Amino acid sequence: MDWKFLFASFDGRISRQPFWIGFLVLMAANLLTNLVIRILFGFGAIGGLLSLIAALVLAYGAFAVLIKRCHDRGKSGWWSVLAVVPFVGLVWVIVDMGILEGAKGANQYGADPLEGLAAG
Repeated sequence: MDWKFLFASFDGRISRQPFWIGFLVLMAANLLTNLVIRILFGFGAIGGLLSLIAALVLAYGAFAVLIKRCHDRGKSGWWSVLAVVPFVGLVWVIVDMGILEGAKGANQYGADPLEGLAAG
């Protein structure tokens, strides 16, 4: 798995498996980061500022994963903004990004990430 591509690039497509791996890695990183910050710095101003910085860094990675998954579904990356809408965003991420299949074959965002895997 190319972690830099998964979390730092907004170009290309990813299938459901890398999406879920990225989602779970980001959730674990969020929990671990907040736990460490709270243990080391408490709930004061420094801890809050560090938590905000960590959240922004993780949000960048989350949008990179979501945008590539939107591309796989044949949608603009702007659809990823829907993820921040309370409740609706979570349902959309789980169903549209996590469960439904991507577009078959190449599209305007790149080659099908599953091309060649089905034949093997």
